Amino acid sequence: MPTQNRLPAQPYREWQDTLETLQLWTQIAGKIRLALTPWTNHSWHITLLVSARGLATPPMPVDGRDLSLEFDFLDHVLWFRTSDGDSRQLMLRPVSVAEFYADGLIALSELGVSLKLNTMPCEIPNAIPFPDDVTHKSYDGAAVRRFHGALLAANDVLGRFRTGFLGKVSPVHFFWGSFDLAVTRFSGRRAPPHPGGVPGLPDSVAREAYSHEVSSAGFWPGGGAIDYPAFYSYAYPAPEGFAAARVAPSDAFFSKELGEFILPYDAVRSAREPEAALLAFLQSTYVAAADLAKWDRAALECEFGVPGKVRVV
Repeated sequence: MPTQNRLPAQPYREWQDTLETLQLWTQIAGKIRLALTPWTNHSWHITLLVSARGLATPPMPVDGRDLSLEFDFLDHVLWFRTSDGDSRQLMLRPVSVAEFYADGLIALSELGVSLKLNTMPCEIPNAIPFPDDVTHKSYDGAAVRRFHGALLAANDVLGRFRTGFLGKVSPVHFFWGSFDLAVTRFSGRRAPPHPGGVPGLPDSVAREAYSHEVSSAGFWPGGGAIDYPAFYSYAYPAPEGFAAARVAPSDAFFSKELGEFILPYDAVRSAREPEAALLAFLQSTYVAAADLAKWDRAALECEFGVPGKVRVV
């Protein structure tokens, strides 16, 4: 993230309708992933990954073949591809979630894939089942391209931050439920049971996701209490004193409503050195969580990785 050019403008209000529609479309892809992929710890099996063109799934086994999906935000297409060379595509355009869902099932059927999907969106209050949702139907291609640019930039810095940890750490991956790009570090210790209560998400899923102590950070395009794009960082369980910790840069603050530290996207975008500003946020909030919770930092941390250079052990 060497320049502001890697951080395109993300005016939340101008593309809010498209964002909400796109989130539901990605949830449909996520439900396909959920139906085909064996459960992995912390729901890592259902996430999407940032690609050079958008958001994509890894290959998913189905009936002796593999299926992959990719939202191409440059050509505005959702690709369905199989390992035997067949493919189908849905154009990303202003259509309702109900129509998009129906077209997706047709594409799967034409590829010989028959699935029973859970049609209720996750982590969205007062959600409408996909087949019934004719409310969300916006698509602004230029805004989605800008969003992809923000994902690419965030993915690069979160990926670099990830390399500075020897302990258990997640991939940098996209959660379609909460619609955010995240990376999570683990202390290795068990956590108290999560209270649950997430809309459209069984409590058992939330408890499994937070079975161990975490310091988690990521990028979120905005919504609800924060109606602007932002980077975030939180700890579960939050150690005593976490909310009052001093973190960097100066634009970062603790949101009592969300229970996490927030760094507005525009503060990073306008910084003289955007990557350094974001890394300072990621590192300082992690240090606050790890020190207050007494993680074994000496055993868990290392220098950032360098391309082509083996880590010294």
